[in-house]
Amino acid sequence: MPHDLMLKAMNGVHRLVLQVTGGRVGYEAMGMPVLELTTVGRRSGQPRSVMLTSPLTHDGHLVVVASRGGDDTHPAWFVNLRAEPDVEVSLQGGPKEPMTARVATARERAILWPEITERHPNYAGYQKRTEREIPLVLLEPRT
Repeated sequence: MPHDLMLKAMNGVHRLVLQVTGGRVGYEAMGMPVLELTTVGRRSGQPRSVMLTSPLTHDGHLVVVASRGGDDTHPAWFVNLRAEPDVEVSLQGGPKEPMTARVATARERAILWPEITERHPNYAGYQKRTEREIPLVLLEPRT
């Protein structure tokens, strides 16, 4: 499974591509829009940002998948947002918007997961690699 350093390096390369191309390349990946999710570090209290894809929207809310490539542990960003659900999201290079992150309910996941894996089969492969149920996170505008 991906090592933390590898994931950080991939994120850094992604940001570099965005910077070098002026955003012409990198705000879409595998047919999905790319967003920057900023959480609060659960131990440090410092902002932590990660580039993620959003395979679909549901009721106007962005959906992200906490797959970590099918690893047996949750991604750090997921653990952070469970501790502090107030996040910021920048969709495709737009301004950061305050949002609330919440884990999809079992009912929502039962509806969303088949749609995600039909459109993006790589997520089904990630689920096969791990015994943990890969969580789906809905990003809802904060009011």
